[in-house]
Amino acid sequence: MPSPILISLDAMGGDHGPSVVVGGVRDYRARHGGEGVRFLLHGDEAAIRAEMAKCGLGEDVCEVRHTDKVVAMDEKPAQAMRRGKGSSVWNAIEAVKTGEAAAVVSAGNTGALMAISKLLLRMSAPGLERPAIVASWPTFKGITAVLDVGANVESDAAQLVEFAIMGEAFMAAVHGVDKPTVGLLNVGSEDMKGHEEVREAARLLREGGFNLDYRGFVEGDDIAKGTVDVVVTDGFTGNIALKTAEGVAKFIGTLMKEALTSSLMAKAGAALAYPALKAMSAKIDPNAINGGPLLGLNGIVVKSHGGATAAGFGSAIRIAVDLGRSDYMTKVGTSLQRLTAVLEHPPASPAADMETSQ
Repeated sequence: MPSPILISLDAMGGDHGPSVVVGGVRDYRARHGGEGVRFLLHGDEAAIRAEMAKCGLGEDVCEVRHTDKVVAMDEKPAQAMRRGKGSSVWNAIEAVKTGEAAAVVSAGNTGALMAISKLLLRMSAPGLERPAIVASWPTFKGITAVLDVGANVESDAAQLVEFAIMGEAFMAAVHGVDKPTVGLLNVGSEDMKGHEEVREAARLLREGGFNLDYRGFVEGDDIAKGTVDVVVTDGFTGNIALKTAEGVAKFIGTLMKEALTSSLMAKAGAALAYPALKAMSAKIDPNAINGGPLLGLNGIVVKSHGGATAAGFGSAIRIAVDLGRSDYMTKVGTSLQRLTAVLEHPPASPAADMETSQ
C-alpha cells in the first residue's frame, strides 16, 4: 500500500484558480487512484468548497485553509516577498516548511513562487544560489528531463553540474529510469566546442566521481531524439529551446488542422485517422506533461502552467506525489556534498599533470 502523503495546493494561483486546482485533484484521483493522498487547499474557502461540491470531493480528501490574500500573476518577486505573507501561495509553501505537507503545487506567479520558496525553504546545499526549473520533454523514446528552463539566466560550471545531479535524481524519481543518462547541451558534440563553463562542467562530470552516466555533449536536435535522459543547460538557453519547441508544436498543430479541414475529402480522411491523430495530439500536449519542479530547494515545490487545464494540474500533482514519496531529497543531498568536496579539491586536469611530470 502506498505511504500516506499530504500535498499542499495554492488554490488561487494561475489563470483559473479553484476551478482548475480542485478539478486537478479530481483528475489526479481519476487517473492515478489517489490512494493514501490527501490535499491541503489554501485560498478563498467559499470558492474552493463550491468547486469541491461540483467535483464530488469531501473532507476525507481535501482540507481547506482560508485566506483572502492572493499574490497577483503580475506582481514582482520582491513585492511578493514583502507583502505575500499570509497569501495562498505563502501558506501553501509554509506547510512544506513546517513538515505538515510533503510537497506544494502552484500555478501562480513563477517569480513570486520561486522567491517565496527560496525565502521559506532555503536552498538544499551550501553554494546553491537559485532553484532550477526542469521540464519533462516529450521525445521519440518517451520523456527527457531538460534543465534549467528559465530560473538561472547564466550558469557557471559548478551550477551545470548541480543541474546534472538534480536532473538525474528527478528522472529516476518521477519517470522511473533506473540509471538516467546525462548530456550537456552544446553547439557541437566535439570536446573543444562551446564556451569555457560548458567545457569545465564536462570535465567535472567526467572526473568528479559523481556516479552519473554522463554521455558528453548533445546538440539541440538530440532533445527530441531522446539521445539522453537528462539534458543540462543554463536557463537562458533552456527557456529559448522550450518556447521554440512549444511554438513549433502549435505551428504544426495549426497546419494540420487547416489541412484536415480544407476539403470534404480531407475531412473524411481526418475522420478515419482520428484515433492516430488524437494519440499524436496527446503526445505533444503541454498539459499532458505539465509540472516543472523547482529543483535545489530544501523541500519539493512544483510549478504548474498558469493556463493549465484540470488535467494539466492533475499531471503536476502526480509529479509532486512521486517526488514526495521518493528518496529524491536524500539522493541529491549526498551528490551535492560530493560536488562541494570536488570543488574544494578539484581533480587535476591532464594539462596540469603533464606540467607536473615535466
